[in-house]
Amino acid sequence: MKVGIYYGGRGVIEDPTLYVLEIIEQVLDELNVSVNRYNLYEHRAGLSRLTQTIRDRDGVIFATTVEWLGIGGYMTQFLDELWLYGDREKMASMYMQPVVLSTTYGEREGMLNLEHAWESLGGIPTNGLCGYVGDIDSFRENAKYREYIEKKAEELYKTIGKRMTGLPTSSQAVTQTVQRARQMHLTPQESDQLSEWVADESKVAKQKEDVQELSEIYKRLIGGVDRASGPSEEFVEDFKRAFTGTPEVSRTFLFHIAGKEQPLLISVNGRQMSGRYQSVGAGDLECSLSSSILETITEGRMTFQRAFSVGDMSAKGDFGTLRLLDELFVFSV
Repeated sequence: MKVGIYYGGRGVIEDPTLYVLEIIEQVLDELNVSVNRYNLYEHRAGLSRLTQTIRDRDGVIFATTVEWLGIGGYMTQFLDELWLYGDREKMASMYMQPVVLSTTYGEREGMLNLEHAWESLGGIPTNGLCGYVGDIDSFRENAKYREYIEKKAEELYKTIGKRMTGLPTSSQAVTQTVQRARQMHLTPQESDQLSEWVADESKVAKQKEDVQELSEIYKRLIGGVDRASGPSEEFVEDFKRAFTGTPEVSRTFLFHIAGKEQPLLISVNGRQMSGRYQSVGAGDLECSLSSSILETITEGRMTFQRAFSVGDMSAKGDFGTLRLLDELFVFSV
C-alpha cells in the first residue's frame, strides 16, 4: 500500500499539523505502508509536475494549517493544478483523508473545503480530522489527542485496504456530467510534458504576454477600451461600473500597478466613489499587482481575495479591508 501526504502549510516549527503528520507517518510505517510526504512550499515552482506523483498512490492525505483565512495559497494552488493536469481516472478510485489544524479559526470549514474539492475532482474523501490548537506544547503532551490521531491513521489504512465505498454525492454527479466534458484527455506522456511546460515560468510568462497583446488588439478592433491611450482613466471606469457602496463604509485603496509611474487611488465614502492616479498618498489598504492581474480581476475572472491567496497580489495595511474589496466592487464577466 502506498500513501502520499501533501502538506500545504508554511513549515514553521510550531505548526501543529506537522506534529499530527509525524504521528500518522509513524502509525502507517508500523503497518508497512509506504509513505511519501511532499511539502508544497518546497515545490511551489513546480506544483504542476507534483500532480503526477498521485498516480501510483492508493490513498492521499491533504494536510494544511489555517493561520488566518482558509486552507492557504499553496494547497489552493495545488488543487487548481490537480483540476487542470491531474489524472482524473486514477483519482476517481482514490481515497483522500483531510487533516486541518487551526491556530485561529476555521478548521472545520477548511476540512469541508478539501472534501468538496476532492469530490469535485472525482475522488473519494474519507473521515478526516480537524482541531484548534492554542498551545502547541499542551497539545503535544496530551496522550488522548495522540491516541485519537493514531486511530484516524488506522481508519485510513482500513478504508484503503477494504476498498470501502460510500453513497454517491451531488459533487461527484456534477463532475461526471458537466465538468468532465471540459477535461483534456491526455496520455500519461502528454500529461507529463504539459505539466513540465506549465512549470517553466519563462514559457508561461511569454504566453501570458502573447495572450495579453492579442486581447488588447481584439478590444481595439471591436471598439472596446483602448488601454494603450494612457493611464489617466485606465481601470477607473471599471471600478465605477462595479461599485456597490454602502452608507457606513469609508475606505481608501491604493493600487501599485507594475509598470505605472503613479499608483491608482480608489476612494470610497458611503455611496460615493472616486479614482485617480497620483504620485503621493496613502490608503487603508495598499495592494501591489501587475496590470494583467488587475485586468483579470476587473473582467470578473478572479477576485481580489483569490489573487492575494495565490500570491498574484501582495497587500499591506488593514487586512479586514481586504475582504471589503470584493464586497464593494463586484466585477462581472
